[in-house]
Amino acid sequence: MKTKILFVISLLFGLMFINSGLNKFFNYMPVPKDMPENMMSVIGAFMQIGWLMPLIAVVEILGGVLFIIPKYRALGAIMIFPINLGILLTHTVNLRSGIPIALILMAVNLWVIIENREKYLPMIRS
Repeated sequence: MKTKILFVISLLFGLMFINSGLNKFFNYMPVPKDMPENMMSVIGAFMQIGWLMPLIAVVEILGGVLFIIPKYRALGAIMIFPINLGILLTHTVNLRSGIPIALILMAVNLWVIIENREKYLPMIRS
């Protein structure tokens, strides 16, 4: 039962990041009209750096795909973690209404990282 729940949650999590990454390339989701000025400034700054948004998009897409596949979920979780941390910090500082979903995404990511902790141990052993 636990593996089925983890798969469904991982599937939804992965699809959210794949969708977010694809949106950065194809811009099919409109920016909300009530977006605060400071958040628009942050997005504008990211757009000024020409290589940053495509890099984030590729990592989101690749990490989302890996997160869905059980064999590679640990790798996907580690790839997505810095982006997830950035999402949480951005919403904490600039757009507080997004904190609940950012916390849920971070909780799922941390859950998968903790579930796969034995896969990371060889990287930190000397």
